Amino acid sequence: MNSSEEHNTPSVPIRASDAERDRVEARLQHHYAVGRLTLPELEERAAVAYEARTREQLDAVLRDLPGEREKPARPAHEIDSRLLIILLCCSPPAALVYWLISQRAARRRGSPFRALANGNET
Repeated sequence: MNSSEEHNTPSVPIRASDAERDRVEARLQHHYAVGRLTLPELEERAAVAYEARTREQLDAVLRDLPGEREKPARPAHEIDSRLLIILLCCSPPAALVYWLISQRAARRRGSPFRALANGNET
């Protein structure tokens, strides 16, 4: 048996590291925070995660939970503060224009009194 055949054996479980256990616990805490787990479930799964010796055992703890963390959708009318800072450093007039356009767009989208201001009182 050559060395390449020895490394391709799928039946050998891969040992889990402490960092991997910590990441699993952090994901469990996230799922608890968003309401997917109760406190007893969180405690039970965290204990199993810290007792796990292989990556397969760690995967089993998270098997019925969604994969990656979902990022909340950013509102379309929100100003990109990073872009504003860059514009302020490079071209303050451009930053002012960007800010004014963002404010105008936010007023158009979100103002509940827009209809009243246009004379469409009901």
